[in-house]
This record gives sequence, structure tokens and C-alpha cells, in this order.
Amino acid sequence: MFRTIVISIILSIVVFSDLSAQLDKTYFYYVGRRHLVNNNYEDAIRTLNVLLKVDKKAHEGYFLRGVAKYNLDDLMGAELDFSTAIEFNPVFTMAYQYRAITRLQFGNYDDALKDFQEAIDLRPDVASPYYSRGITYTLNKQYDKAIKDFDQFIKQESMVSFAYIHRGDAYLLMQDTVAAMKDYNKAIVTNRNEPNGYNKRGRILMEQDSVELAIEDFNKAVMCDTTYIPSYFNRAIALSSVYKLNESLDDFDKVIELDSTNSLAYFNRALVRSQIGDYNNALEDYNNVAKYSVGNVLVYFNRALLYSKLGDLESAIEDYSRAISIYPDFANAYLNRAGLKYRMNDIRGAKRDKEIAENKIYEYKDKLKNRAYSIYADTSRDFNKLLSFETKLTGSNFKKMGVSQDNISLLPLFRFSIAGADTTKQQLDPERYWLPRVEEFKSEIKNPSIILTNKNCILSPDSIVKIDRSIAQNITNHINDWEMLFKLSITQSLIKQYTNSVNTYTQAIEMNPSSPFLYLNRSTVKSEMIDFISSIDNSYSNITISRDPANRLNNRFNNRIYNYDDAIEDLNKAIRLYPEFAHLYYNRANLQALSGRFPEAYGDYSTALKLWGNFPEAYYNRGLVQILMKDTRKGCLDMSKAGELGIKEAYTVLKIYANNNLN
Repeated sequence: MFRTIVISIILSIVVFSDLSAQLDKTYFYYVGRRHLVNNNYEDAIRTLNVLLKVDKKAHEGYFLRGVAKYNLDDLMGAELDFSTAIEFNPVFTMAYQYRAITRLQFGNYDDALKDFQEAIDLRPDVASPYYSRGITYTLNKQYDKAIKDFDQFIKQESMVSFAYIHRGDAYLLMQDTVAAMKDYNKAIVTNRNEPNGYNKRGRILMEQDSVELAIEDFNKAVMCDTTYIPSYFNRAIALSSVYKLNESLDDFDKVIELDSTNSLAYFNRALVRSQIGDYNNALEDYNNVAKYSVGNVLVYFNRALLYSKLGDLESAIEDYSRAISIYPDFANAYLNRAGLKYRMNDIRGAKRDKEIAENKIYEYKDKLKNRAYSIYADTSRDFNKLLSFETKLTGSNFKKMGVSQDNISLLPLFRFSIAGADTTKQQLDPERYWLPRVEEFKSEIKNPSIILTNKNCILSPDSIVKIDRSIAQNITNHINDWEMLFKLSITQSLIKQYTNSVNTYTQAIEMNPSSPFLYLNRSTVKSEMIDFISSIDNSYSNITISRDPANRLNNRFNNRIYNYDDAIEDLNKAIRLYPEFAHLYYNRANLQALSGRFPEAYGDYSTALKLWGNFPEAYYNRGLVQILMKDTRKGCLDMSKAGELGIKEAYTVLKIYANNNLN
């Protein structure tokens, strides 16, 4: 709802107040804003980071970066940037407005309303804060105040169709259907290419039993936007109500084509398929509902009815039992299960279910007039009825998952390895982590393709084997050359000759025991060897975060727990030799986390960040560890910083946790 507002008016909200600023600052403002308009949010953040390093008080820069973070679902980072913009410019009206919009996503209505009021007090002539506050009042069920704000907005901006739509919604929630219909009509006249006006008006027409007129509106909505899911869903409901079942199925098919996880569409398509006797496909639809909407009591009850028709009595009883476990006062589920138990000669169980059902009905007989109870008591009326306008057509049912990964893991260890690519850009990067001792070590190696990295080598296996053989041949003439042994160890590990690699590192360490970097690499190879072995017997389990809210974090140690202590000991030695090297603490933190020692891991990531304040991977991994330790808020703040520093995976985590799991 608010995201469209943020993007649509971004061009008009930034005023360059510092006209005397240097040309390069203006350039970064311009480029950052252009990236925002083009929806290149990560590029916008990178550009604005440069600006904010040059001018740490550039309030417009924080504001624009906050907008970019908001659109990447980094809500905590966005709120922080908007707050910083306000700190440096206390009269920055739009920063208050957008901080309010961000706070709404957390359900923080009180603070959001304070911010809107501040924005209006500063600039009462600006229309947009009234619009946003009107939506806030609607969400907060203060419908009369919402209507007043939309009135004020419309006085200044009379051609914005969504203002009429939202005011119409407020009227409808106050049960003033006439005023709501008037606003929906006005919205359509204002913008005939916007599907929402037709959908809203069509839904009222459906409630008034003017189904054919409603279908006409839904047809127009579909013509306006052939990818807008509610239009197809609404039309499918309307078509089914006049028994145009095949056309209804076509529309449900389209909804599922656009959103394959839409449990509401699967459920209703199953009901329509059941009506035409297509029981097997209906059963498949119910299975999908159970998959995408695990706690839905209706799917188990209806699927049980379908199993009964198909003669699978055991599965039917199992589904009735699931429905009862979700809603223990479900009288009809007990009655139907009793009937099936009679058919299976379980007379005692059938009598017990019947008695429970009768007691439930008697217990709630005074409450059956209440819709909340009657929906579960009178299933013959309600459960074979399509879910339509009692179900919201916004929110989770029509929101596609923006996450493509099933699991999120720790970012990997750092080590010196063959880059396999042009490293010039990295070497010239002003933000590159630079320590004299590291640079001296790289000079000693005399191979510019060997860099400190946690990325996989992009060279082909054949190329690596050739390099390995070449080094092995030369090493016979340099048997006491630890640099050659170091290079050979790298190639041996890349072709998964882990034992040989560890032994070669050991030889190199015997020749140069004061080099922390040799211990670093040997530790990494030892860890990789453990990971490789564990993957073979399939009992190694990485620390991951699951998309399933019921099982957010998995630390899946099955029958064996692998011991990283030997690899950690190498890092301990390296740290004693070079305590200023941040990557040593980062690597040790990873191994501590993989060993289940999360407080120790948190401490090491924190030490790494003290040594290098812009260590992206350390922010990311520390964020995961904090989420694992149930400190979701701080974990998301670390994720925000990781994303700001260029870790794209951070936004995958934030999409899952920032909106719904803040502590």
C-alpha cells in the first residue's frame, strides 16, 4: 500500500538545500535518486554510502538511503536512516512522513501518528501526510478521523483515485454503503485504468445480489491489469455463484498461475471441482492448501468429506482428527468421525465421538447465534460455501513470497586462495581491508592471483590440476621454499586433496612458524575436510535459518557432531601471532557457531568488527547468530548494516524476519 507512494513521489520530495555543495556531492545525490526511480535499490545504497562518507551530515542522503532500504524490506535500517535524517534536519517534513510509514509496518501506530502530526505541523500545505495518516487511522479503526484526513487530501489533490478508494473503504467499515459506493464511482471516473475501483464496486454489487453487474466490473478490472490477482479471484467467486463453474475454474487457474502458493485459490477451486464431480483434482487442491496453510481447519474437514466420497475412510478419519486438534470444540467433526467409525465397526469409538459432539452442541447452544461459533457448528451451510468477501483479498493470501532460497546459511570462511579472475578492481577498491603485514605477506608469495577471499575459485578443475602439477614439479627444486609449499597447499585443497594439503601446510609452518597466514589457511582446509567428510555420510548439518516461521532456525545435528577444535586451535595460534587481523576472529566465530557455541561466536564476530568496522560478512553472520539466540531485533540491525555494505543475502533474511519477527 505504502510502497507505491514511496516510489511514485520520490522525484518530487528531495530538495537540494545545500546549493553551494561541491559538484561531486550533487552528482551522488542525482545518481542515487536515479537508481531509486529505476528500482535499483542496492545500487542506490552503494552510491549514497559514498556520499555519506564524504558528508556525514547529509540529511537528504540518509533519507534517500532509507527509501532504498525500505524497498528492500530492511525496515529497521530504513527507520534508522530516517531518524538520522531528522537528527541532522529537524524540519525535514518528508523524513517524518516516511519514518511514520516505516513504523506502520511494525504496527507502531502511536509513534507513526506522532510523526505524521509532526510532518503536518511543519508543512500543513503538503497533501501527502494527510493521505498516509488517513490510511493509518483506517488501520487503527479510527474511521471518522481517516475520512477527515482523506477529505483534506482530496481538497488539495482531487485527481488521485486511491484517495477515493481508501475513503470509500473507511465509509464501508462504518457500514455506510451509499457513501462508499459514491467514492468508488468517483475513483473509477478519476482513473478508468485502475482495477481497484472496479473491484471495490463489484464487491458491493455482489453483496447486493447484483451479480451480473458485479461480473461486468470484474471484467473491466481484468482488462485494466491482466496480472492483478484479486480481479480474477473476485470474478471466479461471482461466476461460481451463478453456476458458471467452468469459467470460474478458468479464473482460479489464472490466480494459481500468477501465485502458485495461493491457498485461498486452491481451496475455492477444490470446492468448485467437487461440485462438478472432479474429486481427484479437488483432492490435489486440498493437499496444496494443507501444504501452504497448515493450520487451516477447513481444509482438513472438507478433505475428510472428499476422502469419504472416495472410500478412503482411514484418511478421512485422520483428517477429522486433525480438524479436531486444531479446533477442539468442532462438533460436526466429531459427528462425522463417529459416522465413519460406525462404518469401520469401531462402535465404542463412534459412541464416544457422538457423546462429545452432543455435549459440545449443548454447551454452546446459547452461543450459536454468534457467527464465531455457528461457523463451526453449522458446517452443512458454511463449509460448502465459497470463501469470498469474508476473507480479505490483501495480505498473505495474495502476497507472493519474495524469498527464493529455502535456507539461509553462514557466509563462508576466509583464506588465501587463487582468485581465478582479474583482481585489479579489488586492489584499487578504497574500502578494501588493508593491513601492512597482509600486504607484505602477499608480496612474499609473488603471485598476484592469490588473494584473501571467501569466494570459490572460478577456474575450471582442469586448470587447477595443471597449476597444481606445475607447482609440484617446481617444488623438487625448491624443497625448502615455504612459499612454494604454501602455493601447492592451496591447489591441493582446491582439488579436494585435503589430507595432502594439511600435510603440506604443516611442512610450510615448520619452515616459517611465525606466519599467522599459514595457520589461517591450514585451519580452513581442516574445516573444509570436516565438511566434506560429513557431507558424504549425510549427517553434517549447517546452521541455517528456515523460511518456515514454525521452525525458524535449524541447528540440525543428527547422529554425529563434528569437532572443529583442531581447526580452531590453528586460529588460536594465528591470533596469538597477529591479534590485529580481523579475519582470524571471523573464521573462529564461524567455527564456534558450527560447534554450537553461539555466545563465543558472537564475541568473536564483535571483535572482528572492532578491528574492521565495515566488515560486511561479520555483520551478516553475527546477525544470524543473534537471531538464533532470539535477539531478532539486533540481528536484523546487523543484517541491515550487512546489506548496506553490499551483502545481497542480507535482504533475503530481512524479508523473512524484519516484518514479522521483531522482538
